[in-house]
Amino acid sequence: MPENTPEHAVTRRTVLYGGLTVAAGAAIGGALPSVAAAAPATPRIHSTSEWGARPPSSPVQLNGYRPTFIVVHHTATSNSVSDTVSRAYTLARAIQNHHMDVKGWIDSGQQFTISRGGHILEGRSRSLETLRGGTRFVYGSHAGGSANPYSIGIENEGTYTSVAPPAALYDSLVAFCAHACHQYGIAASQIFGHRDYMSTACPGDRLYAMLPQLRADVADLLGTDPGPVWPTVRRGAANENVRTVQYLLRQHGATITVDGQFGPATETAVKTFQGDNGLVADGVVGPKTWPELILSRRRGDSGEAVRAIQRRLDAVHGIPMTVDGQFGPATETGVRQFQTAQRISVDGVVGPQSWLHLVG
Repeated sequence: MPENTPEHAVTRRTVLYGGLTVAAGAAIGGALPSVAAAAPATPRIHSTSEWGARPPSSPVQLNGYRPTFIVVHHTATSNSVSDTVSRAYTLARAIQNHHMDVKGWIDSGQQFTISRGGHILEGRSRSLETLRGGTRFVYGSHAGGSANPYSIGIENEGTYTSVAPPAALYDSLVAFCAHACHQYGIAASQIFGHRDYMSTACPGDRLYAMLPQLRADVADLLGTDPGPVWPTVRRGAANENVRTVQYLLRQHGATITVDGQFGPATETAVKTFQGDNGLVADGVVGPKTWPELILSRRRGDSGEAVRAIQRRLDAVHGIPMTVDGQFGPATETGVRQFQTAQRISVDGVVGPQSWLHLVG
């Protein structure tokens, strides 16, 4: 996609969403400043000059602020390749050529690349320079308009639909993510997959399923708690997350049954909600849709969102609660009890921070 398309546009929605991502990161397991407390080892990163990159067709854009999350990709290329540095350089050049000559971008779309041999390479020009500085980053083209303004993208060589990446690649991914999180003050919980932001199979089912472990391993290197993340809920699921989504959709006007089954009616309601709110209408509730779906609730409120809160407190978190949709004294007490147990701000109000802990 050419870089003057909406993928490169910063909308009010992306600004708001970026802010919510920062807030969520600060709200979990430790505030953002604590992420910088532990300094993991700095991995070897091969620069664009080392692998023989072409100059960008026009100057790259530098964002004068820190990214707030990381997006993991796979290249969807062969898994039967050499693990040498030479091969990694060939990969980097091939990606750049494809992005510039076929997609029409100014440079490689992603900021960094990891080969199957575990070699970490700079992608878009000046990404390594800004990473070392830790105060700004290069605007990439890797995960759509709601993610690009606030994230760095990592391409992982291979196809991970049914097989896991080799240990060399995974170990480098952990090391690099920990280094990037430390440099930019990103919480380990803020590592996501490409499919969380666009309708795509990337980074493959197997690698995507490994993201919770990746977050935990990165948090371990940082000496922090990985904290909760927004769950991904899609058609075919049958659990309390689905029930929560259904309650919230009803709060927004959908006429669906709350049964915990993510079937065609729920998928249609999700797509309608996403379309109405400027999101990609893919029918999947992930980290882009949750912040739009949730509503802050406090004592005196009533309705389906309150039922969602009461149900999760009672059925998921073990706090006895009547699910009546009335946010009265008993619900406020239950919310405060939950907030205390989660070590988050205890105010009896269910805002973005409390919602993340309720469903994450």
